[in-house]
Amino acid sequence: MQAFINPKYIVSCLFFVFFAFSISCKKDEQDIISFEMGTLTDIDNNVYHTIKIGNQWWMAENLKVKNFRNGVPISQHQTNESWEDSLPSFCLFDNSESAPGLLYNWFAIRSSDNIAPAGWHLPSDSEWQELEKYLGMSAEEAGKKGWRGDKEGDKLKSGNTSGWISFSDVWSNNSSGFNALAGGCRLFNGTWANPGLFATGFWWTNSESSDESQAYYRYLDYKKSSIYRSICNKKYGFSVRCVKD
Repeated sequence: MQAFINPKYIVSCLFFVFFAFSISCKKDEQDIISFEMGTLTDIDNNVYHTIKIGNQWWMAENLKVKNFRNGVPISQHQTNESWEDSLPSFCLFDNSESAPGLLYNWFAIRSSDNIAPAGWHLPSDSEWQELEKYLGMSAEEAGKKGWRGDKEGDKLKSGNTSGWISFSDVWSNNSSGFNALAGGCRLFNGTWANPGLFATGFWWTNSESSDESQAYYRYLDYKKSSIYRSICNKKYGFSVRCVKD
């Protein structure tokens, strides 16, 4: 015998699905609207998106300026030999036009000529920790070295699938609006790190370690949902994000 389905039941189900979908859409719309966003312009007239996260304003893109704030050029060094010199330098990862921004050594970001756009500065290690704690990391974990936290890294990574290599159950969602992009890094001897673009992202802080040859940085990986904190040689080439004064 063929089962009889009450048409009123079908209408009721359809209404429920439509209602749930409407609520979901409204929630997503509210999440987007809740972001307080802006723009800033550097000395080279590059325009960057900015995002307010907690009480901080961050750049939502990697820095790509080629001149200091006062107009003095930053030296570009693409060869291994020239990169090893302890001079303020930038490079384009492996000469790839796909790179999301430029890589800088620590001497460039701490130069007295000032690499940050007017009204902005390089974040300290403690300012990075403030961001991480706002995303849910405990104060105790934020102060540790190595991989810390749980899903805070996914909250920073760009939600665009073209920005990070997909891996297993690691899903970037960019719920913070930070839009972290995987720009890779350059090693202290000038060689390019592997894997690079779309697999790893490294960002400088302006904080030195007790060993004056090293400084603090942050690292995100396509295979990890957490955030790595450590120190390294100042000759490395990392991406840069600035925070508002």
